[in-house]
Amino acid sequence: MFNFAGKRPNNLGVKEGKLAPCPGTPNCVSSQTEDSRFKIAPLPGVKISQVKKIIKNMGGTTIIKETDNYLYAEFKSQFMGYVDDVEFYLDPNANVIHVRSASRLGKSDLGVNRKRIEAIRAKL
Repeated sequence: MFNFAGKRPNNLGVKEGKLAPCPGTPNCVSSQTEDSRFKIAPLPGVKISQVKKIIKNMGGTTIIKETDNYLYAEFKSQFMGYVDDVEFYLDPNANVIHVRSASRLGKSDLGVNRKRIEAIRAKL
């Protein structure tokens, strides 16, 4: 109906074992931040393939990039067409998958990014 996709960020991916930091707006969560406003727990003891299987069955998902230890997907909201960038990074040393989920546009996401990651966690 509407299309508020915005532009794909150019700072995504894993750099020196880290996903990009949250932009400072309350529409992002990350397991690699120390800021309690954005902090979310990583996904313990799972594989990227397990996460991929779950997110492929979620609505509005497009997988953009996938490697053995990294998965990047876009989630598009059904009604307004907002796009969230969601990344998963397998940290082999900690045996966890770090996550980052952030809206491209706006300031508030009404908790959508956090709810999405927790829904994925529940399905694992």
